[in-house]
Amino acid sequence: MAGELLGLDGISHDRHNCDAIALEDSQVCVIPFGQLEELSRDFTPLQHQFHKIMSREIVRDHGMMLLLGSMRAEERLAAFLLNLTQRLQARGFSASSLILRMTREEIGSYLGLKLETVSRTFSKFQDDGLLEVKQRHIRILDEAGLRQLITSTSC
Repeated sequence: MAGELLGLDGISHDRHNCDAIALEDSQVCVIPFGQLEELSRDFTPLQHQFHKIMSREIVRDHGMMLLLGSMRAEERLAAFLLNLTQRLQARGFSASSLILRMTREEIGSYLGLKLETVSRTFSKFQDDGLLEVKQRHIRILDEAGLRQLITSTSC
């Protein structure tokens, strides 16, 4: 299974700028950065993989800055849901059905939206036939429609 790498934010100042809360059952493997550097010098494929992971994080952070800076609420929520289902699918879960572990308020905080806006947008997506929403259970009915929301304004 694919994993996430946490703690990259602490490399430059030996201090982390954020906290992490597991939303699903998770396993954690702590590797001190000094040991990772040493292993990377001795094992080139590990260094290559680490660079790929760092690059992916940079791209994801850049995407999030664009998302928060230039997208409307509908676009932000659509991008969030598509990204989440894509990441879950990569781990062997359904590409169209999920249980949101985050509350609407947490999603709003993550996307820079108010709770009311998140709830209203979920309702609109359901009314438009894009999603089926039953509390925390979400089923994507029209993935192409969600993608269209994002791409229609980025052209």
